[in-house]
Amino acid sequence: MSAVEHRYEVRSREQRWSGRIFEVVTEEVTMPGGGTGLRDIVRHVGAVAVVALDDAGQVVLIRQYRHPVGRHLWELPAGLMDVSGEDLPAAAARELAEEADLTAGRMDVLVDLHSSPGFTNELVRVFLARDLAEVPPERRHERRDEEADLQVVRIDLDEAVGMVLAGEITNASCVAGLLAAARARDTGWSTLRRAEAPLPPR
Repeated sequence: MSAVEHRYEVRSREQRWSGRIFEVVTEEVTMPGGGTGLRDIVRHVGAVAVVALDDAGQVVLIRQYRHPVGRHLWELPAGLMDVSGEDLPAAAARELAEEADLTAGRMDVLVDLHSSPGFTNELVRVFLARDLAEVPPERRHERRDEEADLQVVRIDLDEAVGMVLAGEITNASCVAGLLAAARARDTGWSTLRRAEAPLPPR
């Protein structure tokens, strides 16, 4: 028989900063045994990422500069849920086209992850895209800022998993997506969820 979980209630909330992608708040929260604690939280719009798998068993990786860590990282095509009214599969398709010049005939859900729940509610849905096709050159997205420096490669899924385990890939959604894709493949895709599956609570 499981113990009754404490109900953490918010007593007060103070907004510290607000921007287009996230806001920073401090909340006073009730703690087990009485008393309260202050928690600084980054409230995030959410994001999507895409493991694009071609017919040869290769995945699309991008190498992008990330200023907070001061270096280029291997990542999946990914982006923010920052377009009003856009659903998750549409956002994933948009990011795949913008960052990898690809469309997908089939999209499924691989995994959902809270990227760093110790301080943020950011939730990332990682899709599996298959039946890939190239976006015609005249319809391709013009990449700017860090995206203008993107390197796009295709690599065997098992080799990409090896890069994860060797510490060469550290982006959280990329790590989770590649491992989930390899597992899904090895189980005959039986673990995949439909593209419109509901998100877990944030």
